[in-house]
Amino acid sequence: MQSTKEKYEIFEHKKAEALAGGGPERIKKYEATGRLTARQRIDLFFDPGTFNEFDRMVTHRCTNFGMEENKIPGDGVVAGYGKVNGRLVFAFAQDFTVFGGSLSRSNADKIIKVMKQALKMGAPIVGLNDSGGARIQEGVSSLAGYGDIFQLNVKASGVIPQISAIMGPCAGGAVYSPAITDFIFMVKNSSYMFVTGPDVIKTVTHEEVTKDELGGANTHNSKSGVAHFMGNNDEQTLIMIRELLGFLPSNNMDEAPVKHTSDPANRVDDDLQEFIPADPNKPYDMHHIIETVADDHYFFEVMPHYARNIITGYARLNGKTVGIVANQPESLAGVLDINSSLKAARFVRFCDAFNIPLVTFVDVPGFLPGTTQEYGGIIKHGAKLLYAYAEATVPKITVITRKAYGGAYDVMASKHLGADVNYAWPSAEIAVMGPAGAVNIIFRNEKDETAKEKQVENYRDNFANPYKAAELGYLDEIIYPKETRSKLIAALDMAQTKRDDTPPKKHGNIPL
Repeated sequence: MQSTKEKYEIFEHKKAEALAGGGPERIKKYEATGRLTARQRIDLFFDPGTFNEFDRMVTHRCTNFGMEENKIPGDGVVAGYGKVNGRLVFAFAQDFTVFGGSLSRSNADKIIKVMKQALKMGAPIVGLNDSGGARIQEGVSSLAGYGDIFQLNVKASGVIPQISAIMGPCAGGAVYSPAITDFIFMVKNSSYMFVTGPDVIKTVTHEEVTKDELGGANTHNSKSGVAHFMGNNDEQTLIMIRELLGFLPSNNMDEAPVKHTSDPANRVDDDLQEFIPADPNKPYDMHHIIETVADDHYFFEVMPHYARNIITGYARLNGKTVGIVANQPESLAGVLDINSSLKAARFVRFCDAFNIPLVTFVDVPGFLPGTTQEYGGIIKHGAKLLYAYAEATVPKITVITRKAYGGAYDVMASKHLGADVNYAWPSAEIAVMGPAGAVNIIFRNEKDETAKEKQVENYRDNFANPYKAAELGYLDEIIYPKETRSKLIAALDMAQTKRDDTPPKKHGNIPL
């Protein structure tokens, strides 16, 4: 019969075996790449001493290809729960030192367990992905594990925040779970994701491309729009995830945490008075306006490298989280195109799902013309943004700083799509199109250029201003730019008890 001491010794041995992962040699080789191990990532991500692990002793059940002789406790995934800034968060981290982090039926069940717990407890789930993909030795059992995770991702969508960090390879079926989650973080120079790798592409299409060019952090943050954030290394990426969580509620029934600020709600910003250039064609940086009105001048941008003609991200106003959507005159004159419509639509829908009020800053000359946009489906994709704003029932506050032309005026959270409060600066121009374009259509037969110029000025005086819209009640108030912060806070305070019921239905049919 074993003594109590011997039982503890066995426990300590098994615990050490699990904590050792793939063993000292593999860990040393892995750390030489400049990356953190799965357990180091978990320790850095959670508040110190708060992580509690599930299923540390779990091993795979595969008996093929000699796998029954090769079992490592934990089986390549560290999973559990802890606190992030004092709030409950669930997480799993794939351990590349154990079977290349590959997904087995057993470790898929570990991931499913923490996801189900997160759903039950109403807490965010964070996945730290670092895996070679499905465990080939297990065949369809591994694929079944992926399928079950996908199903749970969809079930949790819009209920709890789901965040994925790609911290190594992520290929094949492994990419689809992150793709369903709300936000994807990638690490510069050390993470990549793609459905088919460079070797397969070379065989099938004869294209030669590196892993980084095909699916690296820069590619997915700036070209494809698959990823939302890019960190310089593991440490910075994990800190960025912690920061994002600070803006978000734990679930769709909660409100986002309120952060105390000493920044006065009635702060006046005189520099905004002259910020809009007198020349309507001259660009300016919308970031300045956002940062000026935000608490402590801080703005946490989402997808900063993709579709730069529209800005999305989080700020706080009087301590409360708001989602910001803004046209960016410095990029493509702030025009709406396919990429910007997709970027903004998904952001709007996330905010709506999680009770985050929307503040929209508008300076949009219209939709981008051209065959590339039309053939690419700008009608359908632009309609996604329209749909997202119209569908959203959270408080919606809009500020038109300058141009709001044509259908883009409607799409950018206009009164007609259910915005609760619509403001405009005196510099606002609200019309079907710009003065020159309008005159060229209305007076197309006029040959006298001087007469045309007079008509342009006449059109500008009559229509390139906010007053017609205000007369019709489409604007609630024309405000001084310097008052924007206090006006936004007052409107959000008024709208915090908003109730907006939609007709009973299974779900709408967004133009995907």
